[in-house]
Amino acid sequence: MDQDSHCTAERELLEAINRITTFSTRSPSDKEENQPKAEISCQVRKENPEKDDLQDSNATLSPHSSMTTKELQEYWRNEKSQCRQVKLLFEIPSTRIVEHHLSKYVMYKIIILQTGSFDSNKSVIERRYSDFEKLHRNLLEEFSEEMEDVTFPKKALTGNFTEEIINERKLAFKDYLRLLYSMKCIRRSKKFIDFLTRPELQEAYGCLRGGQYTKALEILLEVIGLQERLTRGSPVSIVPTLCAIVVCHKDLENPASAFEYGEKALSRLHVHSSHRYYIPLLETMITLAYELGKDFLSLQEKLEEWKTKKDPVRVFTLKELAVREYVQ
Repeated sequence: MDQDSHCTAERELLEAINRITTFSTRSPSDKEENQPKAEISCQVRKENPEKDDLQDSNATLSPHSSMTTKELQEYWRNEKSQCRQVKLLFEIPSTRIVEHHLSKYVMYKIIILQTGSFDSNKSVIERRYSDFEKLHRNLLEEFSEEMEDVTFPKKALTGNFTEEIINERKLAFKDYLRLLYSMKCIRRSKKFIDFLTRPELQEAYGCLRGGQYTKALEILLEVIGLQERLTRGSPVSIVPTLCAIVVCHKDLENPASAFEYGEKALSRLHVHSSHRYYIPLLETMITLAYELGKDFLSLQEKLEEWKTKKDPVRVFTLKELAVREYVQ
């Protein structure tokens, strides 16, 4: 593109911004004033999310902005990525038949993808029919009204291991998960999140208690990405997993990595100083900071401040807390 064409495109873009900004700031008509005003948040977009995101971004820009076309486009991309709701897709590409002693069952491989993301963001888990059945029963207890029209594939008396039945269930379970995730109250519920993460977390913490830190860390790092996407509205809920990762890295003598994940956990607890992990995490971070030659005085000040406000109580170490998670 030559310079004149580039300038023309930039001018047209800025004029469009001016029109949108003018439109968004004009006085409402009488008819509009009588309409109830709907609150629009970053988490909930209505029929045209791209348009909403565009208007939200432009509202913060001056009509006389000196940004270039490329800079404006980058600005919009950044704004939209911050406001766009994370959406997940569920795929069940394959299955495997497991024969264990006197039992035989089908394991369904579930791939969970974030929309618009590369494969590096995918999570892979396996669940059997009885796991789905248990989830369905639990959800019916808590969300009977919302689950009223949700159908669940029935168990066949015979032929459960035929290719036809297995393929039918693959499609049915894929639609089932998609439907559950589409309902806000269910996708944020502990029962739904536990279905997708708890078996792997139980295995990871079992490895941690057994001193298998490398294996525990491998599983925890797989789970944490999915947990983060599932619990964006409740960032504190993933603190135990982050702290377990800290414990594993620390015992594997990776202080820099332990400190990195410790900072992530602390950032989620900055307004939750009464959380059971707060003081053990602070104490661990002070030790790690000292070992790495980082500033530990600010962490020490937070610890002393907490001690002056709270009565002395028995506080477990971070590792002691971690090994207590998911104990049956």
